[in-house]
Amino acid sequence: MRLVYFARVREALGRDVEDIDFPGKVQTVAEALDWLASQSPSHAEAFADRSKLRFALDQRMVKADAAISGASEFAIFPPVTGG
Repeated sequence: MRLVYFARVREALGRDVEDIDFPGKVQTVAEALDWLASQSPSHAEAFADRSKLRFALDQRMVKADAAISGASEFAIFPPVTGG
């Protein structure tokens, strides 16, 4: 699955995309974030405060309990505000 990072998440990780093969036990956005956070200190920092993150699977906004199976792109970003 292609992960796409935006804004402070991208800055914390030092990259804007990465390709990940999640283990079979990872079924939801929340489980994916838990698994990613365990991969490195940078990942743990980027996903520490999930209340400040939003998610999209294949460019459709989803909540943390959404299933990731079948998706090809998983975007993670902070809330966007207008101005």
